[in-house]
Amino acid sequence: MSNRSTSGAGSAAATEDIDHSVELGHGNSPAAWTTVAIMLVGAAIACIAFALGSAATVLFIIGVVIMIIGLGVGYGLRAAGYGVGGHKLKSDGH
Repeated sequence: MSNRSTSGAGSAAATEDIDHSVELGHGNSPAAWTTVAIMLVGAAIACIAFALGSAATVLFIIGVVIMIIGLGVGYGLRAAGYGVGGHKLKSDGH
């Protein structure tokens, strides 16, 4: 009898060997944290505006624009070397 489950979707993926020795990083970088913080502010503004109704349509759009700006800031910081494995984050011993 096998210990592996064969029921349900994705059972083929469950039987494949997974390499756990690779460091995932999980996006723990200044670029990722800044992006998430800006996008959370934009999402909060958009959610509040959505709850207020049609009178706050402009406020909702402002929240969405802030979220898009957050994405741009994240890409810019990553390109500047502040992303995972970026050259600005590597210690050179000094």
